[in-house]
Amino acid sequence: MKILVIGVGGIGGFIGSYLVNNNYDVTFLARKKRLSYLKNYGLTLQSELQNIYCPKIKAIEKIPDEESFDIIINTVKLYDFDSVLDEIKNKVKNKPLIIPFQNGIYAEEKLKKTLPNIDTVGAVAQISVFIDENQVIKHVGKLATFFVGGYDVPENKLLEDFCESVQEIGLKIIFKKNIKEKIWEKFIFLSAYSGMTTLFLKPIGYIFENKVMRKKFTEAMIETYNLSKKFGVSFKSNPVEFWLEKIKNMPFDMTSSMHVDFNNNKKLELDWLSGSIEILSKTYNLDCPIHSEIVDEIKKAK
Repeated sequence: MKILVIGVGGIGGFIGSYLVNNNYDVTFLARKKRLSYLKNYGLTLQSELQNIYCPKIKAIEKIPDEESFDIIINTVKLYDFDSVLDEIKNKVKNKPLIIPFQNGIYAEEKLKKTLPNIDTVGAVAQISVFIDENQVIKHVGKLATFFVGGYDVPENKLLEDFCESVQEIGLKIIFKKNIKEKIWEKFIFLSAYSGMTTLFLKPIGYIFENKVMRKKFTEAMIETYNLSKKFGVSFKSNPVEFWLEKIKNMPFDMTSSMHVDFNNNKKLELDWLSGSIEILSKTYNLDCPIHSEIVDEIKKAK
């Protein structure tokens, strides 16, 4: 089984470390400083679950022409997703299984439209992991669970076999038949969380101690929840209430990666988070004043 991991940041590095450490045939696609480091020093993962060091890995800058892979794990940021997808479309000759670990719903919908002859897969990552200043993959805590599943077709033999295989090496990639529900459940929280922490430049604890901010955060989640219904997604219980309970136990200083990127003057995923909710809500004649405010005010500040 040939596997390509595109983007060797936190998620790509974590998954890839486990795969290489257990002799899977893995190639990594990275750019610039990250590529240079990987070629010279390999992968280093620091985790409470398991520390892994892989001194020699296969790392490339571009996909070779007429290449074939069984599985492509795509973990790039949303603003790089389209260009990576074009590279896959133009250079990979077979029909690989593409697992997109991006935030929101953009990646799955774009895959479905761009590569209609390949079964679209949905994916959700539940992990706190990042690359530190020394290019080491740092896993925070012990939560490291990944959900995958057919986006429109519930059965996928290759994907199910892959999940079973990696679970045997301690990598919790779990096949779910209701992957759309898992994707939207996360998106309902993440769209509000990223938007509100960046809009107010405050962590989640501060926001939920402030009545006005807490109300806006809740309304932002409701706007995304209302949009999910237009995509035929149904939940066993109210996802907004689920998140409001879960937020009570989150660390006061917890904040989003978009807030951090804003402070560091980096590119933002705003257009693919609150921005996509704004565009899709207009398409379905839904109101989303909070997400519109998030988009407008952050772009003014940026």
